[in-house]
Formats: sequence, C-alpha cells, structure tokens
Amino acid sequence: MGFLRLKGIDEYDLDDPRRTIKHKEIILSKPFLKKLYQEWYSNMKKHLNGVPEGKILELGSGGGFLKDIIPDVITSDILPLPGNDMVFDALDMPFEDNSVSAFLMVDVFHHVPDSLKFLQEMRRTLKPGGKIVMNEPWNSAWGRFIYNNFHHETFNPKGDWKIPSSGPMSDANGALPYIVFDRDRERFSKEFPELKITCFKKHTPLRYLLSGGVSMKSLVPSFSFGFLKGIESVLQPISGIFSMFVTIVIEKDAS
Repeated sequence: MGFLRLKGIDEYDLDDPRRTIKHKEIILSKPFLKKLYQEWYSNMKKHLNGVPEGKILELGSGGGFLKDIIPDVITSDILPLPGNDMVFDALDMPFEDNSVSAFLMVDVFHHVPDSLKFLQEMRRTLKPGGKIVMNEPWNSAWGRFIYNNFHHETFNPKGDWKIPSSGPMSDANGALPYIVFDRDRERFSKEFPELKITCFKKHTPLRYLLSGGVSMKSLVPSFSFGFLKGIESVLQPISGIFSMFVTIVIEKDAS
C-alpha cells in the first residue's frame, strides 16, 4: 500500500501542528474528500436548529473548514494552529456555566483521554437546550475491519472511558463513541441524566475509504461522488453492519 500513500504526510510527528496544517492542504486539494467534509458540515448545521442563541464552538477544528459552512462558528483546538480562534484543553474549558449553545466535533471525541471529565465539562458549559453534535468512527463489522487493518489509530471496542494520553493526536481509541454511547449507554444515562441522545445515525460505509482520507491517494474520481452517495443510500437499511461513521447528537434538558 506504500505506493498509494500521499507524499509528505509522514514528514511530521502526529502531534506536530505542521501535520494538521498538512491535513488541511490535503482536504482542500482532493475534490472528492472536500465534498464529503462539506456534506458532514452541512448535516451538522441542520442539527443546530432550535439551539438557544449564543456561542457555537467547534472543538478540535484541526485542518477543517467549518467556517465556510457556518461563518459564526468559533473554531478551537488544543494545538496552536493558524486560522483558529481559540486554543484550550477540552477537559478544562475557559467558559462560564450554561454559556455555550452548541459544540461541534468531527473525529474529535475518540481522541479525548477522559470521556467522563469531558462530558462533565459539556454538561457544565452547555446552555439548557444546547447541543453536542459529533461525527465519529463507528464500530460496525465493516468499520472495525477497516480501522483495525488499514488505520494507524487504536480501535478497541473492549476499552474503557479513558485512554492513555501522551499527545493530543497520537493517542486515541476509534471505538470510544461506541463504548460510551452504545455499549455503556446505561452508564451514560445514569451519569448524565440531563444529556439526552436525540440522534444516532450510522453512515458513510464507502466514500471516506475510497477518497483515501488525508493519508492515501483517492481511489475514485471526483465525479463519482453522487453515484457512490446513491449506493450508500441503498445500504442505509443495513447501516449497523457497514457504516464507518456515526453522527451523534446530544441535547441538554431545557428545564
């Protein structure tokens, strides 16, 4: 598979901000992959309907371009990156209680070293009626096969709510969303009765893989995007088996 890897992607360490900057260059240079991100961002924007007025935060903005879709979003990351509005640790956020209308995340939750502490911060800072909208890897049979065999990050469905942390990007468990919000749903509900899961949609079994992501060359031409999206729509009824991603929306009680 070495001949399919993009040149320069391994030049920097995983925790080096320059690698994240490189990711953005790659996303914007690959039309198929960029379209997929635009779709994810647009879907996240739809889930903002009904949130109270106030700050909309993107956590772990990395090399993304969410501001193109939601201009008022406040971008942030734990790494100092050009173009982002804020730098802070999501386990200790610089916001007052009940002050944030929504948190948006793409491939961020599975990098959080302490899910319990993270969700406690979400509960503290979210306004009543506020939402957490995240797009994350999913533990389907297909997804598990791909992530375990063709991805550098750990994918362990038997893991805990905590993961070892030596760097913000180098340590992860891609199965963490499954662990916290599906496998341990009862524990989540007991720990956070104010936080209700209102959407749990599994999706995208093929297109991210075929796009090559940010580390591999694309396996398909950009004009095939709509055709492959149609194939994925046909597969939606069996999304629990084939999906590589999941969109999870969590809303804080308005009372």
